[in-house]
Amino acid sequence: MTMSPSPPDHDRLPPARFALDRWTWREVAYLLADLPVAVVGFVYTVLLIGVGAGLSVTVVGLPLLVGGLQGARLLGRLERWRARRMLGVRVEEPSPVGRGHQGLGVFARLWAGLKDPVGWRALLYGFVRLPWGVLTFTVTLVSLFVLWPVLPFIARGLATVDRAMVRGLLSPSDELERRIAELESDRGVVVDTAAADLRRIERDLHDGAQARLVALAMDLGLAKEKLTDDPEAAARMVDEAHSEIKATLKELRDLARGIHPAVLTDRGLDAALSSISSRCTVPVQVSVGLRERPAEAIEGIAYFTVSELLQNISKHSRARSAAVEVWRSEDRLMLQVRDDGRGGARLDRGGTGLAGLAERLDAVDGVLVLDSPEGGPTTVTAELPWRVRSTARTPAGPVAAVPPDRRTS
Repeated sequence: MTMSPSPPDHDRLPPARFALDRWTWREVAYLLADLPVAVVGFVYTVLLIGVGAGLSVTVVGLPLLVGGLQGARLLGRLERWRARRMLGVRVEEPSPVGRGHQGLGVFARLWAGLKDPVGWRALLYGFVRLPWGVLTFTVTLVSLFVLWPVLPFIARGLATVDRAMVRGLLSPSDELERRIAELESDRGVVVDTAAADLRRIERDLHDGAQARLVALAMDLGLAKEKLTDDPEAAARMVDEAHSEIKATLKELRDLARGIHPAVLTDRGLDAALSSISSRCTVPVQVSVGLRERPAEAIEGIAYFTVSELLQNISKHSRARSAAVEVWRSEDRLMLQVRDDGRGGARLDRGGTGLAGLAERLDAVDGVLVLDSPEGGPTTVTAELPWRVRSTARTPAGPVAAVPPDRRTS
């Protein structure tokens, strides 16, 4: 039995009525299947608890219990699938039990497996389902032949209890489980971004500085051969090599600035943002109101966020002016970049890189908010967590919630 492409969730199900629509039949089928499924779950639970507890004093008892809890997880997954397909219940899958247990000893892993809350709640679900399965099967079967006119209402009421049981006992343990899933997704974004950056650096070195250095070595070799026979030609070749060296050094400095600019390390965000704003194609007013510097990683993310936003302004906005503002608000580092361009930017629009930028910020618990109506202006606000700097800081003082000292560059 398949569902529509966009099944309603539990809060938007069509209301029960005196009509046997497809949701009624799905609920009836689910309720009739409750009894055989509940019998399987109950028998599994009783056997596991009985045998596992009885053998817990032996060597095989604990591994048997851990394996049984893993089996209970599989039964829970089956029930989540059944509820999702038949009742439209959307429940997130819990994280695997072995996450974070790498490197532990055998007994430590066994103990961690025994403390698995998802497995134990799945066992509890299998245990309490038997009386409920008997009740739902009996009431639904009688309603099919005796209480036909009110069957939709009976089925909806019983299925609502089933939905609550699935959400209560088979959903991820708590906010921590959901947070683990989010961090897994964010880690993937960070890994992909780092890999892409490494490939870009490798490509820039191979196609740029490395190619220049190879050509330079060849030119100097030719100049060395001509040194005695044609000194003037050798001198010209050395002059050309000197110019090539300066161009290569500039390219390497630009590449190093793209990895982590020295001005950011030495002088902080104020000087670094003033430097990149001077390379923007439109005049940029920079205002940094920080009395101390954030952690190096957060400072670097803030720098490259502003850098990418200013590149977008240069390429896409057709703006005449822009402004960058940075300040601290409690435990958040706030960035805001504005321009008076044509607007119409969207996070899902290709070419601007805003979606990727939002993913990178989300990976460090940051937030990106875009306000860009057609015709402009465009305002991009970013929030980053404020983390304590591990090295020497600039002189500290009380931190204001808004930029107290607007220095214009």
